[in-house]
Amino acid sequence: MPALIDLRRRIKSVKNTQQITQAMKTVSTAKFKKAQRTVLEGRPQWHDLPGLLERVASWAGRQASPLLDRREEKKIEVLIVTSDKGLCGAFNSNLLARALAFLQDKSAHCDIGLVLVGKKAVNCFRRQRFTVHRAYAEKVEKLGLRDLREIAHFLMRQYTFARTDAVYLIYNEFKSILTPRLTISQILPIRPMGQAEIAEMAAPDWEPESPRLVQTLLPLYVETQVYHCFFESLAAEQAARMMAMENATKNAGELISDLFLALNKIRQASITKELLEIMTAVNALAE
Repeated sequence: MPALIDLRRRIKSVKNTQQITQAMKTVSTAKFKKAQRTVLEGRPQWHDLPGLLERVASWAGRQASPLLDRREEKKIEVLIVTSDKGLCGAFNSNLLARALAFLQDKSAHCDIGLVLVGKKAVNCFRRQRFTVHRAYAEKVEKLGLRDLREIAHFLMRQYTFARTDAVYLIYNEFKSILTPRLTISQILPIRPMGQAEIAEMAAPDWEPESPRLVQTLLPLYVETQVYHCFFESLAAEQAARMMAMENATKNAGELISDLFLALNKIRQASITKELLEIMTAVNALAE
């Protein structure tokens, strides 16, 4: 009897957990659709702007902006974007492992400064020896364009005043619902085009002139790349949580079926035992 009571309690507990995971999946699905729409609308600009800036910077020359200055990497700034919460599979653990490996490799010849977005990143790098310049550990989903623009301007100031020689982004890019793409990209300095590529293209007549155009487009480029990594990470996070909760709901259903099977077996064994006892008593009285 105690075994039956324990099984019934466990079945009830697993059913409650299944309802929670189903509700979390529903919430994540709604958030994912919104984040996916933002990503799909922004990708044309996010993906095309770097190539445009490479061409314009090649025509304008490195002297057109401090953000085009190329230096030996002795100090780097790294923006790492994770989530605030767990329950999204290996979304955070894979990213943080990749980020740590990248930073350990760079730390052999560079001083590293970090800008951390997400409680998981803040908690991870709090125990590391790297310098954290900015940390956003609360309500990351609520970060608006103003906050992201402030991060972008901080990175640009670091590069302009030679406090860093390169700026990297580490984040999960939304690839599909099943799996994100771990991405490490360098946004500053802009990669120069080769001489052969420049020779093939005739420099157009710009209005305004290309140096002024570069000075206007470069801040926009850095801002859009920060938007890119944040919203891609947000969409990938919701997709990962949606799949994790779907798998958890399915596993809970399988566990409930197994527990019901065990419960029925115990009840059947108890009934069979009682019948045997009755039959034994009947036979004893008959004799």
